[in-house]
Amino acid sequence: MSALQSTLTINGLESASGFLEASVRTATPLALAALGECISERAGVINIGLEGAIIAGALGATVAAGAAGAGVGFAAGATAGVAVALLFALFTVWMRADQIITGTAITLLSLGLTGTLYRTVYGSVGVALSTPTVGVVPIPGLSSIPLIGHAFFAQPLVTYLLYLMVPLCAWWLVRTQAGLALRAVGEQPEAAIAAGIRPRRIQFAAVLFAGGMAGLAGATLVLAQAGTFVEGMSAGRGFIAIAVVVLGRWKPIGVAAAALLFGGANSVQTLFQAMGWQNVPYQLFLAVPYLLTLLVLAGASGRAAAPAALGKRETGER
Repeated sequence: MSALQSTLTINGLESASGFLEASVRTATPLALAALGECISERAGVINIGLEGAIIAGALGATVAAGAAGAGVGFAAGATAGVAVALLFALFTVWMRADQIITGTAITLLSLGLTGTLYRTVYGSVGVALSTPTVGVVPIPGLSSIPLIGHAFFAQPLVTYLLYLMVPLCAWWLVRTQAGLALRAVGEQPEAAIAAGIRPRRIQFAAVLFAGGMAGLAGATLVLAQAGTFVEGMSAGRGFIAIAVVVLGRWKPIGVAAAALLFGGANSVQTLFQAMGWQNVPYQLFLAVPYLLTLLVLAGASGRAAAPAALGKRETGER
């Protein structure tokens, strides 16, 4: 009996560890995009075009990695995301266009343009599975911790970069003069101007940072997960990332935790199928992250402390 209990315990730990590992892997690109969006929203700009930056980063990484390797692919993905964000910033920060309408238009443009460029570059055959990818890099000692070791410390390098960026951004926002200036712009832009701060410059930089992080998220989808590019592979992650920011209360550490929750929601389909729920339509499990997004946005309405100037088109700066 003790041997049976031991076997069941081992199998349970392996299943839980596998679920955690899948959750972290799925959450990584989502957390990267959401972390950048958190900084942008703290500066008062909501970037609905995040989805477009993710898919642009995915295609940029695919093309560059095929030509020069995965390292260059990540850099190209981030650069493509910045390019999309630059277009968004020109209209919303510089010309003061509506952020929601502009972001929606840029997302639609990016989805259509990446599909067209992909077919132009690779033809009807596509890139298949020839794109270089990065492997898992276990951290000695930490990766052998029961249950959580393999899940959190046997991941690609980009995941460890995320581990560093989350506390760094949290510290930067509350402990530096630049972080204080950015928060002031998102809360009281008129008071920021009176203190000698240039809101447009700060918002421009914040939007470009968000675009770079979204592009890096798209590169992660291709180079650390899928190993190929598929049209529309961003699959709504940009919009989910915005919900993650709301759930995380516009705080980097909260955003990371919320992204892990959504990663778990996305991985639950595999867990349920492994538990013998094959008779349940898999589309129901695929809908879980999107249902969770709606629940989060509905539940957080009126209770989450959004930046006071979020989405406003005028900052008072001329």
